[in-house]
Amino acid sequence: MHPAFSVVLFTAATGAGYGLLALLGMLGGLGFIAADIWLGLVGMVLALVLIAAGLLSSTGHLGRPERAWRAFSQWRSSWLSREGVASVATFIPAALFGIGWVFLGRSGGWVAVAGLMAAAGAVTTVCTTGMIYASLKPIAQWHSRYTLPAYLIFAAMTGCVLLNALLQGFSVGSTAVLTGALLATLGGWAWKLATWRYNDRLDIPTTANTATGLAGGTVRSIEWPHTEENYLLKEMGFRIARKHSEKLRWIAQALAFAAPAILLAIAFALPWPFATAASVLAAISQFAGMLVERWLFFAEAKHTVTLYYGRQ
Repeated sequence: MHPAFSVVLFTAATGAGYGLLALLGMLGGLGFIAADIWLGLVGMVLALVLIAAGLLSSTGHLGRPERAWRAFSQWRSSWLSREGVASVATFIPAALFGIGWVFLGRSGGWVAVAGLMAAAGAVTTVCTTGMIYASLKPIAQWHSRYTLPAYLIFAAMTGCVLLNALLQGFSVGSTAVLTGALLATLGGWAWKLATWRYNDRLDIPTTANTATGLAGGTVRSIEWPHTEENYLLKEMGFRIARKHSEKLRWIAQALAFAAPAILLAIAFALPWPFATAASVLAAISQFAGMLVERWLFFAEAKHTVTLYYGRQ
């Protein structure tokens, strides 16, 4: 699949934003993170900016961005539409939680309810995003048991690392949050390796014979159905060399998982403000690595429509 940067940024930014929002809603609303106007303001603004930037960037991949609002009407049958509805609905409890926790300095009661609803909305939105890709049967690399959990794991991972950097920056670092960020990073790394191993061993039964319904003999393409490259090939016929794919996998692992894990482990032993610097570097490295990982997520996916163009 064509790895458009707008979609790559969308999946990476919204995942981190919704992960951070969910953690703030749960921990802040229930009082595990003390209400503080500057901590709360920076945290909520960071989460909402990431979400908004991701959602806005996704419209850049549309042929007619001004018609994006029409996607909301297909929520009964489209995961893309459900994602849009869930993302907008999540802003309502998030706003109420932000008012109570940030500006009124309260937790518990209705603030806790709003925070938990915002967290539930964030998780629901991430699930709908994952299902957009997991529901696509023509792309075997996505239509698997690994896709949806990956979206949830990566959202929790990036959100937890961001929250740790935020708490460390305000000198209220939590050992539990730091430990959670490290474990989530290691868990995300293990899940990504398992996903790559599954995709590399994937035996796709669809061939040119089964795609055309001509079971007898061997079907081969004499010439393309079109004289020039069309939308299908541009969006679904992207090819990446194996050597480039392997190199990018190492880069993604180094930036998204290995470096953050090392920096978070170092943060355990360092006093403030050095622990803050390590935590912030871990968050920056991880986000950069997730951009590479998301690019590979799209670039390595193969759509069966390319069988009509003589590709295997």
